[in-house]
Amino acid sequence: MSRIDDIIKQLEDIASNPKKAIEDYEKETGKGAVGIMPVYAPEELVHATGYLPIGMWGGQKQISKARAYLPAFACSIMQTVMEMEVEGVYDGLKAVLFSVPCDTLKCLSQKWKGTSPVIVFTHPQNRVIEGANDFLVQEYEIIKGKLESILGVKITDEALNKSIDVYNENRSVMREFCDVVAEYPQIITPKLRHAVIKARFFMEKSRHTALVQELIAEIKKAPVAPWTGKKVILTGIMAEPNEVLDIFKEEGFAVVADDLAQESRQFRVDVPNGATPLARLAKWWQNFYGCALATDVKKVRGQMLIDMAKKYDADAVIVCMMKFCDPEEFDYPVYYREFEDAGIKNLMIEIDLEAQSFEQLKTRIQSFGEIL
Repeated sequence: MSRIDDIIKQLEDIASNPKKAIEDYEKETGKGAVGIMPVYAPEELVHATGYLPIGMWGGQKQISKARAYLPAFACSIMQTVMEMEVEGVYDGLKAVLFSVPCDTLKCLSQKWKGTSPVIVFTHPQNRVIEGANDFLVQEYEIIKGKLESILGVKITDEALNKSIDVYNENRSVMREFCDVVAEYPQIITPKLRHAVIKARFFMEKSRHTALVQELIAEIKKAPVAPWTGKKVILTGIMAEPNEVLDIFKEEGFAVVADDLAQESRQFRVDVPNGATPLARLAKWWQNFYGCALATDVKKVRGQMLIDMAKKYDADAVIVCMMKFCDPEEFDYPVYYREFEDAGIKNLMIEIDLEAQSFEQLKTRIQSFGEIL
């Protein structure tokens, strides 16, 4: 096994088994984990306590118990999170941190049935005014106080600034990783690329950074070979289950960049400098654009994707539309028209974590490849 294979195997194992990652962290540090619900939350506040922030993005499973708490038209991320929560999967978490940018997240935060205490906060949607930063700093003060009370720790400005530095370094390395692997689709398949990114939700960030830095160095040792397949950019909330990514590989599609909330949107922008660490974290939200869950009256997402397609010489953009995600569905007609005007080839596919059969999806992607 090469060192590339070894590193990716480590990251794949962590991405596919978060429970073990939590148990290993508890053995090493004596501290447990705090759940982080989608989509954006100040993970640095948790990291500064010494506890492990754990992303909660659901999983591929059939829904039965969650139907008693959520309507059938709630997205499958929230459905599967609720299903696992009712089954007790998350009961070992010390707390769960909720941002509530959509109606379903608001609903779920109020219906949480587990043993872990819930901390709910709101991102201001009128983000361009200075008052939005002041409001968000106060929200983060509340989170900070609740974490200190629940976990029995003190979050100092020094510790929080250090955590911001750790996260910014990880963001920078992940941006480099995405750029590097775009040149090596023969080595890093869509599924492997996803696993490397997903693993960061279940690891202490400095450890993840070190592994990815080593992976980048190993990949760069290989010669860049011409790619005879198609290059695509993914946009949406997520591109799971893994069967979807396997289809891309089978049909000769390389993911050269993404605009997914579960992936590159997490590390697109660094936390800037500022007077206080909480003000820095709040400013991140104001500097962040291109997501349906972060209000943007100028709707820059379409042009961002067009620019990405040109930068990475992509053949097309594939829209991974999360089933029943209203914010994403509202955005789609806007950037679809921009794609058409700019001559950007595009395909919209439906993402559903409950899916068990992928033949229809495979046919659509196969046909799109033939059109390209």
